[in-house]
Amino acid sequence: MNQKYYYTFLLLLTTVLASAQTGTITGTVTTYDGRPAESVNVTVNGTSRGATVGRNGNYQINNVQPGRQTVVASFIGLETQERTVTVQANETVTVNFTLRENSAQLREVVVSSQRPANKPTNIAKMPLKNLENPQVYNTVSAELMKQQVISNYDDAFRNIPGITRTWEATGRAGDGAAYFALRGFDAQPALTNGLPGLTSGNLDPANVEEIQVMKGPSGTLFGGSFYSYGGLINTITKKPYDGFGGEVAYNLGSFGLNRITADINTPLSKTEKITMRVNAAYHSEGSFQDAGFKKSFFIAPTLAYEVNDRLSFQVLAEILEEERAVAPVFFHSDRLSPLDFTTIEELNLNNSLSFTSNDITIKNPKYNLQAQMVYKLSDRWTSQTVVSRGTIKSDGYYTYLWDDVAGDNEFSQYFHKELQTTHTTNIQQNFNGDFQIGNMRNRLVAGLDYYRRDIVDNGSGWGWARNVTPQGDVNYIDPFTGEEMPPVYLTKASVENLLGGLEGTMSNISNSAYGAYVSNVLNVTPGILAMVSLRADYFDSMGEKNTDEDDFDQFALSPKFGLVYQPVLDKVSIFASYMNAFINEAPAQVFDQDGNFLRVQSFRPEQANQWEYGVKTNLFADKLYATVSLYDIKVSDRVYPDPTNPNNSVQGGKVGSKGVEFDLNAQPVAGLNVIAGYSYNETKVIEGNDNDFYSEPGRSPGGQGPQNLANLWATYRFLNGSLKNYGIGIGGNYASRYKVIDNSQTGNFYLPEYTLLNASVFYNGEHVRIAFNVNNLADEEYYIGYWSVNPQKGRNVAASVAYKF
Repeated sequence: MNQKYYYTFLLLLTTVLASAQTGTITGTVTTYDGRPAESVNVTVNGTSRGATVGRNGNYQINNVQPGRQTVVASFIGLETQERTVTVQANETVTVNFTLRENSAQLREVVVSSQRPANKPTNIAKMPLKNLENPQVYNTVSAELMKQQVISNYDDAFRNIPGITRTWEATGRAGDGAAYFALRGFDAQPALTNGLPGLTSGNLDPANVEEIQVMKGPSGTLFGGSFYSYGGLINTITKKPYDGFGGEVAYNLGSFGLNRITADINTPLSKTEKITMRVNAAYHSEGSFQDAGFKKSFFIAPTLAYEVNDRLSFQVLAEILEEERAVAPVFFHSDRLSPLDFTTIEELNLNNSLSFTSNDITIKNPKYNLQAQMVYKLSDRWTSQTVVSRGTIKSDGYYTYLWDDVAGDNEFSQYFHKELQTTHTTNIQQNFNGDFQIGNMRNRLVAGLDYYRRDIVDNGSGWGWARNVTPQGDVNYIDPFTGEEMPPVYLTKASVENLLGGLEGTMSNISNSAYGAYVSNVLNVTPGILAMVSLRADYFDSMGEKNTDEDDFDQFALSPKFGLVYQPVLDKVSIFASYMNAFINEAPAQVFDQDGNFLRVQSFRPEQANQWEYGVKTNLFADKLYATVSLYDIKVSDRVYPDPTNPNNSVQGGKVGSKGVEFDLNAQPVAGLNVIAGYSYNETKVIEGNDNDFYSEPGRSPGGQGPQNLANLWATYRFLNGSLKNYGIGIGGNYASRYKVIDNSQTGNFYLPEYTLLNASVFYNGEHVRIAFNVNNLADEEYYIGYWSVNPQKGRNVAASVAYKF
């Protein structure tokens, strides 16, 4: 036999023999009142084998070594239970647990804490515990959002270290969702259940089970269609479960907040496992400024069908209808001239002014459909086929303020009629394996990914409407000619008249991405894990459909590596990782210095590479989870203006981002839960153009957020006595002084540091939940921005009443 084939045969034979010499542990975990104890962790002591209890209370642990084994059932805040059994090769042994708590007490533990930090997640497209994953991530649970009476999706991020909003959703075409700074780079909510979930406006939290923020460049598993240098935001939706249940709730609060939500789950068949869950919300809210509002209706039905133990289907639909009057972004620099104002005090902006009216609105409907089929090929292999289809739209008016002429204390207001529709299609095929090679466990995902985006834009041209001052004075003098122009009022009819004579956009663009990826986590020993991942990605842009001149294609490889060492198994994890992301760069036309066309210049994909090191802990019987990490990101191959010819672009720019993050989730005593975090980030241009506002070396590129961020939220819930089920919460956020503009030619502009205090009181019984929150308790005046100044809400209150059944 050929020596190569001999070794291959020997390896396969070893794998088969090793697999055949293991056993299986199955069982149920219930509360003493007989209800399933979902989310409890069941592990085999001293090994990496384990499972999480499902909604039906069942669990199964495969590939357990024969002999006497100790099986452990644990959950944060509950007493750990152990059972000792003897496992035989090729046999199944049953181990059942009955928790001392009843179902209501178990729910109390879930509500009073965050999601168990070491519960397996599919962030890596395979089930990995936090301590096993060399990537840093943070989550916000639906229960925590309810406890804080959060009715705005963006507000959930105040519980996550290292991320901050830089401006609210504008609704404009292309990137109308809210912008966040994450590790010094842009981030927007782009994923739903790990699939494309774009939005051109706001997201509604009614169907949110959990928000996941995956830190660092994440192109290896998710491709280059989403900007992910600092990380990705992934929204996990609520899933159907066995049985009938749900809740209805009403929220009310400052600035005319009225919100009604419903969450109803029901079985649809007495003979088959078919269940449906429907989440719906109606939302109406005004503004803290003189104009502005939001009205929306959201509904999300989800259908699950478990055909048998091997095959299951799930279909999700999300429909959002939203209309808003949006305050314009205040850009206070022309990015060329020296700044007239370097601080908020000098700008003297009247925060109560919106510079818009409730007659000038924008609609951002969203439709999202996801279908999933999961087929269990064997005890060790699973096939997952998913298809998603999304449509988002920007339909209405976008306006912004811009310093056209420096030195006159006046800012031009421009208007644009948005009329753009984006269709997305995504198909993924994943194969997940959990198998042994010798004594080494492998968890593997191999997948194929197809993504297509079609964008139709029929928007208007841009029209100058008026000049305003930060204090609210208005005139209609053209800033360039000095000519008195006809007045444009803040009405739909007046703005339509302004834009009616301007040439609009007629654009129809399509592009596609084809990806193949593989990722494997190898347990060298129970406490040493190695991750190796690679993606091959082909991007094909057809550009405008009526011409072939703008077509281009690019190919990229995206690797990812990680090492995890657990000196104390399931307690302490030391990790190091390398991660990559990429963005495809469109070709650019090249002109000489006199403006004569020379050629079309093509570019390589832009690349981001991160090294990260850190420690994760799970201590004191699951009562303290903490992560501390240091990261260093380098973005290369950025395209920027040629220093020798402003009509040309060159590739080779570099940006660096480095920092430290700390995250804590603790339950020091029963009923008390604390989540806290701190982050420091420094983002600078390394190579670029000294005369370019966006790429001056040694300066911040913009949108990086405050260097120092901190968050804290502590709740105490009374578990006994006359105050049982009552609780209080207190916490807040800190952001250091933020250099919004950092440029030697214009000068620097700073937003002041701020500290926000929030507090709550609540009652959370078995059937009724009542909560009352005060946000920005000290009525702090504060701002966010991205080369801009965006005033934020002062003190505001929100209350919620819910009935659970």
